[in-house]
Amino acid sequence: MSNEKQKVGSAFTPMTINDADFKRLVTFIQSTYGIDLTQKKQLITGRLSPAIRQRGYKDFAAFVNHVLDKKENDEITLVLNKLTTNYTFFMREKEHLDLFCQKIIPEIVRRHQRDKTLAIWSAGCSSGEEPYNISMFLFDYLGPQAKDWDTRILATDISAQALASAKKGVYTLPETIPPEWKRKYFVDNRDGTHTVAPAVKENVIFQTFNLMDPINFRRKFDVIFCRNVMIYFDQPTKDALVRRFYDYTVPGGYLLISYSENLSPNAPYRRLATATFQK
Repeated sequence: MSNEKQKVGSAFTPMTINDADFKRLVTFIQSTYGIDLTQKKQLITGRLSPAIRQRGYKDFAAFVNHVLDKKENDEITLVLNKLTTNYTFFMREKEHLDLFCQKIIPEIVRRHQRDKTLAIWSAGCSSGEEPYNISMFLFDYLGPQAKDWDTRILATDISAQALASAKKGVYTLPETIPPEWKRKYFVDNRDGTHTVAPAVKENVIFQTFNLMDPINFRRKFDVIFCRNVMIYFDQPTKDALVRRFYDYTVPGGYLLISYSENLSPNAPYRRLATATFQK
């Protein structure tokens, strides 16, 4: 019995990581993905230990050596998925979305009456609720005219696991979803979940993208959503990303961040409202 308890306990006891390996892993993640884990040693050992054991590594040193030497996507994806919280939901920060609907959508639609093409980016889209949510608001505003517009949204994330879930578009819906939306924009599943309707799915283009990379998309954006992403970055990394966003925002375009974040006083955007900025 005592041996059995010991085995069970060891499976759940976090491995230790020495200071040198911790620094090597943290430096690699920060320089490559911008994520600041310098104060997260306990998080790293707690969240990664079970997966590392399952993959056959005897200790953190062997795992860190493999990650840094091979830079294999599977192992890096494991680290990113375990250490970043892909937590989002429909109608998140509703006051923010109200401003988007009441002010921003009407303005960008007026601006694009001729070409009827909107450019919106959900940067760090996680499991997909945000870009689908944005699509629903656009469809509601444009009504029957929506078929004449190109409102396709670019939705990016570094997590392949999150994007795979987003592309499926299957969710347990919160009570904040209006009943009319459930009818118009979702398909009921037998298990009580809902799948995003085909028209909404087709309006979102999912793509793997690392926000530390240069931004070289085909066109600049009317609106960039980057909510609850920069909380993982240190200040210089945030400032550099905001400058890249600014360069890829059209004049008069918008950047929306989360209510728990803010931009530096020297950020190039002007503050329009809480967590809402304009070029």
